[in-house]
Amino acid sequence: MTGGVVVTGYGVFTAFGWGEKALRDGVFTGTQVFAPARRFDPTPFRTPMTAAAAGDPALVDVLGGCADDAVDMAGLAADTPAATLLGSAGDWKSVTRFSRGQDFDPGDGVPGVLAARLADRVGFRGPRLAFTNACVASATALIHGWRLIAAGRQDVALCAGAYLVEEENMAKFDSGRTLSRDGVVRPFSADRTGLLLGDGVAAIVLESAEHAARRGATVLARMTGFGVASDAFHIAKPHPEGRGIASAISQAFRRAGVSGVDYVNAHGTGTPANDGAETNGLRAAVGPDTPISSTKSTTGHMLEASGAVEFVVSLLTLLDGVLPPTAGYTTPDPACDLDYVTEGPRRAHVDRVLSLNAAFGGMNTAILLEAA
Repeated sequence: MTGGVVVTGYGVFTAFGWGEKALRDGVFTGTQVFAPARRFDPTPFRTPMTAAAAGDPALVDVLGGCADDAVDMAGLAADTPAATLLGSAGDWKSVTRFSRGQDFDPGDGVPGVLAARLADRVGFRGPRLAFTNACVASATALIHGWRLIAAGRQDVALCAGAYLVEEENMAKFDSGRTLSRDGVVRPFSADRTGLLLGDGVAAIVLESAEHAARRGATVLARMTGFGVASDAFHIAKPHPEGRGIASAISQAFRRAGVSGVDYVNAHGTGTPANDGAETNGLRAAVGPDTPISSTKSTTGHMLEASGAVEFVVSLLTLLDGVLPPTAGYTTPDPACDLDYVTEGPRRAHVDRVLSLNAAFGGMNTAILLEAA
């Protein structure tokens, strides 16, 4: 492969609804949509707040809809020999139904089966893999797609991530004392108290530049680099100096042959431990002047889907020349002293963006996107 890896299609769903218009109207305006959970009884938890779309959609249906949108945008045929790569823990509602002795489809609760069903739905003939490494799962799917294409093993990869808010993970994060105590997410702000969960599903088509050119596809952006690193520090907390995220960023820069970016979509959970550590890593890797924001301040934390959805947000940042703000920010924290785009959406010249994700166990990913 000589021309690199390009993006030719995407589909996305969040608490704001379907598609890029919903993202532009919600994430890029700094709108927070946190509200009491309606899909289950939230009264046992310290906060009832989530960022969830209306109703109780089935994960397999939303995932399929996003994949349809991505494939249609890319203009790919149903029998394309393409990899299908999914970051997800499956449908936890199925697991909950099973635990209660209710009827359920066991396939929906198994990530590998979801990946196979997704490939069957769009008609792709190729490897089907699921990644379950927590909040970097769909970022890992994208990185693996890049690797398959760069190695010449595939011309096309459909990379996806999926999570819809449910009570199983709500209970886990509540027990871990990581949910925002006052029901508001304030990344990088001195008065931040935690994260809130949010709906997120996205699918992205990656292709070799040569394959896209041969079929006359519209190239939206180029994925030029990535990095993967472990803190090897703590089962849940990041290294205080952000060494893992800084290493992942440095790897992405080296792979792309660049030394900086115009914008960073941070992991930015709004937890006391993450935001200070991430700031330290960012200061070391990108310097003090690069604009940074956390869009989890609007979408909530989408767990395994975060990498895929925030990849789409980063892509729209490139296409629109608008930096999404960090919503909810109120009070400067001396430990978080970078430019977090707190004043609202910001017009900017953007040629290169970085999307960061991290996960329990010290996992860190960085993905670099550049203008087509």
